[in-house]
Amino acid sequence: MKKHSLSVMLITKNEADRVERCLSSVVGIADEIIVLDSGSTDDTLKICAQYTDKITVTDWPGFGKQKQRALEQTTCDWVLSIDADEALDGTMQSALLQLLSQDKIQESAFNLPWGVTLYGKTLKYGRSARSVLRLFKREGARYTLDEVHETVIPVEGKIGQLKGLLLHYTHRDYGHGLDKAAQYAWLGSQKYHRKGKKSYGLTLALMRGFWTFFQIYVLRLGFLDGRVGFIMAMTYAQVNFNKYVGLWLLENNR
Repeated sequence: MKKHSLSVMLITKNEADRVERCLSSVVGIADEIIVLDSGSTDDTLKICAQYTDKITVTDWPGFGKQKQRALEQTTCDWVLSIDADEALDGTMQSALLQLLSQDKIQESAFNLPWGVTLYGKTLKYGRSARSVLRLFKREGARYTLDEVHETVIPVEGKIGQLKGLLLHYTHRDYGHGLDKAAQYAWLGSQKYHRKGKKSYGLTLALMRGFWTFFQIYVLRLGFLDGRVGFIMAMTYAQVNFNKYVGLWLLENNR
């Protein structure tokens, strides 16, 4: 029997092909599901309405501000922030339900191991071999207001790790992956420029790309994920290169 309530929050736009997998993985655990949609033109809202009546259609102010808006609508003891292209696997569903059934939870937040899944493979190494902070006590928590790569700042306390995988179906296909990589690189350029970070020229941008590939493919053992691991290392390298090229162009008003 659950002794702590759970709000699940997600932001959406045109996720009709993926959002039901996400919602079906949390509906049996959540006490409320909060959806903020920024103008879907497909069946996203229709699908979400099968799982919750707490749906808000709003504008798009950037990832950080949008997630902060969603957080402000939550009312439960704990919050799980999940993306429409993610889903809890069975092990994580059981672990979360078990956690919420404890008399007292010592931690203030939990990291969820990521299981990046694309091109028919769930990656175990490289940049995918990490955990993301997505489960946290609601009271006192807030989001950074960054355009991209926002983070939640939980109340002070111990950070735990939940068992299982947060499956991340990051790309619909290779074309979608290219579009997403370009979008994130440019948003990263604007974010760094706004914060006053310097590019230090195009040569360093190139070196950052090489370093990113080496770090992911070699140091983090991305090569063990086979051909898909190579593709992902190259993708992240390109994103980092493009991000600093964009920053250099913004610095020089070009």
